[in-house]
Amino acid sequence: MSIFGPTGIELSYLIASSLFIIGLKRLGSPATARQGNTIAAVGMLIAVVVTLLDRNVLNYEMILLGIAAGSVIGAIAAQRVAMTEMPQMVGLLNGLGGAASALVAVAEFWRLLGTAAAVPLEATITTILGVLIGGVTLTGSLVAFAKLQGIMPGAPITFQLQQPFNLSLLLIFLTGSAYLIVEPHNVPIFLGLVGISLLLGVLFVIPIGGADTPVVISLLNSYSGLAASAAGFILGNNMLIIAGALVGASGIILTQIMCKAMNRSITNVLFSAFGSGAAATATEGAQGDKVVHSIDPEEGAMMLGYARSVVIVPGYGMAVAQAQHSVRELADQLERLNVSVKYAIHPVAGRMPGHMNVLLAEANVPYPQLCDMEDINPDLDRTDVALVIGANDVVNPAARDNASSPIYGMPILEVDKALHTIVIKRGMSAGFAGVDNDLFYKDKTMMMFGGAKEVVDKLVSEVKQL
Repeated sequence: MSIFGPTGIELSYLIASSLFIIGLKRLGSPATARQGNTIAAVGMLIAVVVTLLDRNVLNYEMILLGIAAGSVIGAIAAQRVAMTEMPQMVGLLNGLGGAASALVAVAEFWRLLGTAAAVPLEATITTILGVLIGGVTLTGSLVAFAKLQGIMPGAPITFQLQQPFNLSLLLIFLTGSAYLIVEPHNVPIFLGLVGISLLLGVLFVIPIGGADTPVVISLLNSYSGLAASAAGFILGNNMLIIAGALVGASGIILTQIMCKAMNRSITNVLFSAFGSGAAATATEGAQGDKVVHSIDPEEGAMMLGYARSVVIVPGYGMAVAQAQHSVRELADQLERLNVSVKYAIHPVAGRMPGHMNVLLAEANVPYPQLCDMEDINPDLDRTDVALVIGANDVVNPAARDNASSPIYGMPILEVDKALHTIVIKRGMSAGFAGVDNDLFYKDKTMMMFGGAKEVVDKLVSEVKQL
């Protein structure tokens, strides 16, 4: 029995849920994202405190030990994990969330087996769902983490009859689930379902290419929310049900945004093994006798300094080099020369939506200068210089002009329409999609080879002298 009473607990959960919704709404804009994160965190604090004061929670020593261990690990991770590794961290957190939900399902089912003559039907069904979604989320997220971290190959891993094999496993799981509903005391069947769910998570993610892995992480984020909701139904906890549903819905929305930004369906992402064949073939001999025009930072500074308008396109290369502060300094110097500066943000620039927004916010770039793809594209043909820093696939004209390209139809930032385009890149290598970039060979494109931070710092130094 809680010191708040049942009504007090439910009211507290209602307040926490409201704060979650308000926080999510505020997270929709870079200008209010920090405030939204704080509001949602306060909601979670209320939910945790009320749950801990519930007298149904007895072992406070273990809870405090878990809080201490989690706080230490979280603080260290927050300090050490770079922004470029954020998708990997999200993947791990998804996996841990799925594991927690699956463990709750297993523990509660085990408790019911020992205390009740007959396990309620609804408890069996919710437990099966919790095990399936939680198990798939755990192992799938670990595989996604390993792909992005380079622990295992990022290329799709496929084998003959892969989809029929996966379907057979799913049918076996469903058959076992039906049997367990009739005979819930059959422990070997239950453990078999746990094992199959873990195996399905691995088989679900290994055919996904590295370029599509962030989309899968977003989808698994949704799964972790659904697993939490299932755990809420198992425990009869409304807070878990609501919070899990919010995470599940937001994860699905984010996944849809990413797929739309690549002009691909979620089924194509999950089942096409993108990057294993067509993309690789498209790059062979792509350069041929094409001409690449390169310039040095001094020439680049002259082009930028005497332009009327410059659009900066940040990409994953800028993120890896941590060049956002140098980019902001370059923009400040250009504005000193009365050059209009804007930033063009593609929805999937980097590895996750919002990746570039967060990096530029770290450098205190004014929010009004950040322009979405739909807003900036109509202005690019009136832009003097488009400065591409470490971006690749999101500015590749082949997505617009070459029907045989694997990325054909993907919305891009049309920087090739600017009067001049400067591309800062270490070399001529392809992007995540494994497709050669036609932009690099355009007559109006000038390449500046080198690391993003090193080159931008040189540009800053040269522009200061104008």
